[in-house]
Amino acid sequence: MATNPPCGLYRTTKPLENLPAGRLVMFHDHGDPGPGVYLPRAWTLNRAEWHAQGITSPGPEWSATLEPLAGEGLYMVRETFFCCDKQCTSFPKGQLVQLGYDGEANAILFLPEWGARGLGFPERGTRLDRDRVARLERLLVAQNADAPKDAWVH
Repeated sequence: MATNPPCGLYRTTKPLENLPAGRLVMFHDHGDPGPGVYLPRAWTLNRAEWHAQGITSPGPEWSATLEPLAGEGLYMVRETFFCCDKQCTSFPKGQLVQLGYDGEANAILFLPEWGARGLGFPERGTRLDRDRVARLERLLVAQNADAPKDAWVH
């Protein structure tokens, strides 16, 4: 028997209503009127902001087809690797990176940079093959009181 996945970021693998497969969504299991997916409406500092209205899942069988994605945020590179098989961009061990996604759920790495005003986040990044995300280690970052709360955190 299929069950709903935990709340978080996913890539659709099957269409739902007019939502095609291959889209970035946030699954929320305790929405109103029930579990469903929400689409990004914008990005701020390379993090998705979500529409308030979602699409209700037809049931756990469909929800179980969602492909889980690593959370957006700051990571450290665990071992040196390239972005893809073409070896366009190298990410050295220990480098600080920010993981984000585009609307088609493609992983994008952004390289934060020190500047005169502190740590800055560029608007452009490097697309990353899906299998490379496993080479990143999530960093714990203190949250300011005015930081946006992730909608799926209970």
